[in-house]
Amino acid sequence: MIGIIDYGMGNLFSVSKALERLNVPYFISENKEELLTADALLLPGVGAFRDAMERLNETGLSEMIASYVNSGKPLLGICLGMQLLFEESEENGLTKGLGILPGRVVRFAGHTKGGELYKVPHMGWNKLTYLHPSPILNGLDENHVYFVHSYHVVTEDKDVVIAEAEYDVKVPAIVGRQNVYGMQFHPEKSSKLGMELLRNFTEMAVERSQM
Repeated sequence: MIGIIDYGMGNLFSVSKALERLNVPYFISENKEELLTADALLLPGVGAFRDAMERLNETGLSEMIASYVNSGKPLLGICLGMQLLFEESEENGLTKGLGILPGRVVRFAGHTKGGELYKVPHMGWNKLTYLHPSPILNGLDENHVYFVHSYHVVTEDKDVVIAEAEYDVKVPAIVGRQNVYGMQFHPEKSSKLGMELLRNFTEMAVERSQM
């Protein structure tokens, strides 16, 4: 059973509908004890980093997430949810994140380069380039996925970047370490590849729950 964390800033409808299309059982909850029982957790997110961290901290969900990750169960952050996995963000002033992965979230420069205008926010389809083998990529070819974001992750630990896309700069698109994963794009809006990535994550969660 997949748990979707409800902290008031996630696109719960589109994520839950994607799981329904995959025939994956799920529940949506803000209850910490209930979420800890899930085989895997999804941390969606839309909006500002600071607001999201304030809600996670106020509700105690940030501590729950840390405990869940330490238990070895899989966690997937989506869009803002991925950014929250990192140490800090420059959005609306420096704000500490969950600190599960090393790195900082910074704003796109938003300028013209080589005759091409890079607008902010970055909205549109960009091709993934796979950098490291990962269970989440099993059997999947590189293809395009759908992004909507004004900020991106910068990390010196290149081992956590599983796949990247290019929009003015190299953008970490899929990140991961051990049982923690993140997708900067919206897999639920990214056609076949996005759905297959979600399927790989949920299947991995089921396999781990049966070990």
